[in-house]
Amino acid sequence: MADKATIIVHSGDLDKLYSALIVANGALAMGMEASLFFTFWGLIRLKKGELEKGGLSRMNLFGLGRWMIRRRMKRANVASLERLMQDFKELGGKIIACDMTMEIMGIKLEDLKEDLITDCGAVGTYLEEARQSKINLFI
Repeated sequence: MADKATIIVHSGDLDKLYSALIVANGALAMGMEASLFFTFWGLIRLKKGELEKGGLSRMNLFGLGRWMIRRRMKRANVASLERLMQDFKELGGKIIACDMTMEIMGIKLEDLKEDLITDCGAVGTYLEEARQSKINLFI
């Protein structure tokens, strides 16, 4: 078993994406390997221009909650999702797009930010990553 973290990114909610990327970047910073398996609503955030568009998982308040939390994050100097994603890739993290979700939702590889995607795969790809990992999370 490798010193590795694998995270299923099922949600496209802003706060949950931040959680997944912060944990994954933390793992990479500690010398671990890290893989993010994007599926369903999480995968939609990998579409071109969609990464920063998610609402909050709670208290979205028709977008007002999202605005408030982003404002507080900016004041606290929290990096943007774009920056966290770029750091993740630069540190060697793997991003896997679920090809079953792509088929179900009619998403083509060219609809996604292809420069971010390391691989496309299904449940077997995720399970192989998870089997090799000490840490497995579902966000």
